[in-house]
Amino acid sequence: MSEQDNIQVIQKAYQCFGQGDVAGILSTLTDDVVWHVAPVANVPYTGTRNGHAGAGEFFALMAEQEDVLAFEPREFIAQGDKVAVIGHFAGRPKSTGREYETYWVHVFTMRDGKIASFVEYTDTAAIAAGFAKAQSA
Repeated sequence: MSEQDNIQVIQKAYQCFGQGDVAGILSTLTDDVVWHVAPVANVPYTGTRNGHAGAGEFFALMAEQEDVLAFEPREFIAQGDKVAVIGHFAGRPKSTGREYETYWVHVFTMRDGKIASFVEYTDTAAIAAGFAKAQSA
């Protein structure tokens, strides 16, 4: 597939995310996809997951734990089988109500027209602060 084709697959996955269509997202992934979000203490959807079941678990946990206030993919960069996307996110953990925002870079590796690997680079400190329980005096 061409680099532009790869970008279109990623854009479809993002569109599905915006619509809450997890099945649609999963349709863009290889069966053996590796899904990695940098681990953040007390944030259950972070870490590495494998396959459709693992990716589906990521989306289920994220929806359970957090309200998405803004998800904005802003720039797509493709080279060979890689697509990097630069964007912005704002969220509100349901457990704290503490809003946070961060910029992110997503790096996808494509195989046979599907996403075989996803890695997110983001400000984990901002996420941790949003999820941090209030300290009692």
